[in-house]
Amino acid sequence: MLQVKYQHTHIEAGCDEAGRGCLAGPVFAAAVILPDDFEHALLTDSKMLDEQTRYALRTEIEACAIAHAVGVVDNVEIDQINILNASFLAMHRAIEKLHIPPEFLIIDGNRFNKYKSVPHACIIKGDSLYFSIAAASILAKTYRDDYMKQIAAEHPEYDWHSNKGYPTIKHRNAVIELGFTPYHRRTFQVTQPQLSIF
Repeated sequence: MLQVKYQHTHIEAGCDEAGRGCLAGPVFAAAVILPDDFEHALLTDSKMLDEQTRYALRTEIEACAIAHAVGVVDNVEIDQINILNASFLAMHRAIEKLHIPPEFLIIDGNRFNKYKSVPHACIIKGDSLYFSIAAASILAKTYRDDYMKQIAAEHPEYDWHSNKGYPTIKHRNAVIELGFTPYHRRTFQVTQPQLSIF
């Protein structure tokens, strides 16, 4: 079972992002404040869950959370400031949108750009340790997936409906053969996939 809070003095928000390793599309981040008595047997790191479970949990998270919000940084901004800074900016945008200001932040990962004067803790694999970070990972992932499915109709040859912008062999081959779309991150290197080893 995951833990509810990292500390018990301040209003705490968990933050996570989705889409850092993609060739196309924005990076999404979420911030979630959960009740102190929150528990859920299934809630964990979004990468450990199937799509149906993620979407079911999103509904529950949004119903139970004291506050939740999603922030987005598009591919153009990613190319301007790099993906690490874009991930932090997406988290900042999510935190900014919370209708209850958090007094403490727990961040999935080992680095973060401080948000205003709010204290924070970076937690490696935090999405498998704390409910609020796991909840943020699910919101970020599902809202990003929704976006990628939406734009997939404009460029079906890149298979975004399936790969969500991640660098699968089919996606990389499409970029090499057809070039970039307006949604691609131009600063991300696309290498020739190694299709077979002899």
